[in-house]
Amino acid sequence: MSSISYNYFMPTKVEVGIGLSEKSGEFIKELGATRVLIVTDKGVRAANLLERIEKSLVAVNLDYQLYDEVEPNPSAQTIHKGTQKLREYKSDAVLAVGGGSSIDTAKAIAIMAKNPGSILDYGGVGKIKNPPIPIIAIPTTAGTGSEVTNSTVITNKETSFKLAVLSPYVYPSLAILDPALTLNLPQSITASTGMDALTHAIESYTSKAANPISQALAINSIKMIGEHLTKSYFVGTDIYSRESMLVASMMAGAAFGQSRLGNVHAISHTLGGVFDIPHGFANAALLPFVMRFNLQACPEKYKDIAIALGNDVSGLSTKQAAEKAIESVIDMNKNMNIPLNIKDLGVSLEYIEKLVEDSMRSGNVLINPRLTRPEDIQKIIENAYYGNLEDSMKGKEVLPRQSVLSHT
Repeated sequence: MSSISYNYFMPTKVEVGIGLSEKSGEFIKELGATRVLIVTDKGVRAANLLERIEKSLVAVNLDYQLYDEVEPNPSAQTIHKGTQKLREYKSDAVLAVGGGSSIDTAKAIAIMAKNPGSILDYGGVGKIKNPPIPIIAIPTTAGTGSEVTNSTVITNKETSFKLAVLSPYVYPSLAILDPALTLNLPQSITASTGMDALTHAIESYTSKAANPISQALAINSIKMIGEHLTKSYFVGTDIYSRESMLVASMMAGAAFGQSRLGNVHAISHTLGGVFDIPHGFANAALLPFVMRFNLQACPEKYKDIAIALGNDVSGLSTKQAAEKAIESVIDMNKNMNIPLNIKDLGVSLEYIEKLVEDSMRSGNVLINPRLTRPEDIQKIIENAYYGNLEDSMKGKEVLPRQSVLSHT
């Protein structure tokens, strides 16, 4: 337990329950909204996930408009177009329905509704001057935890850099977790978003900025993901596992909203900006390599993680037990057909200098449990590219695996 001062702050009201999204209108009406901009993507719309939510808005006489142009790794241009639509319609609340990209886009639009300039002007911590309009988030994937975090991540297409905007103002007012909306997810999305949530929980638990409250949320999130992700992936229709994953994802978000993250996210945001790789896959593929790098700095915490993931560590040394945590992550990736290297995700080492430079710009590097220099980031990226967990194997090619990206 840390002896330094810390606090815990999460103002988001969270509602959890099967079918609860059908009461969205009632909840939003309580916030005083009259005209709602629904922010989503065309996939969510095509899957008919909006129908009952829209009916609930109509039932309580809430006017609404749809903005369905959200893309993976949302750009500043998408935020600008959404903000224009919001202003034209004079919306006084935004409702995000979708994955992390939809929620991040909605957050950014809500910010720009009350602040001048471009969303790119607000990268960093605490730069937002005026509180945004109310943000309501209904996640349709169990992964980002963005429905309860104080940040949004936006891509600057001109520089291929993903920047984070952090402020207490960015917390949504309300999050509605309805597992029924996640029942028909493709396996690849269940895998990538689930491993995204696990990465959040592991990096939060080991962060230098962690505190007892964030760690309690993180370690229990890890336990729930270990118990329910594979069932969500292989069964799909198990509503209890789907609900548990939504709650675990939310808990991981509530944890890293306090503690920030680490080197996985520093690098994965860079990969997303340069190569437009889905965030969850980038995290999943990088996680074992960053864990290997961090192992010497926090073996006791990795032992805790190994136990939370269901490993019997009796009779093992702390280091041996910690290794089990890394092995568990690798096994989860294998079982869900996630590439065991970032080369299969489309990464090219031709851009290594930019990848290192942009990764080091992330504030997450500063709170990674092990002191990290540019040469360390380069080594992690190279090892992850070749799929080498041991330095002795550096430079050797790995056998190609079928990429899950072909199934998305």
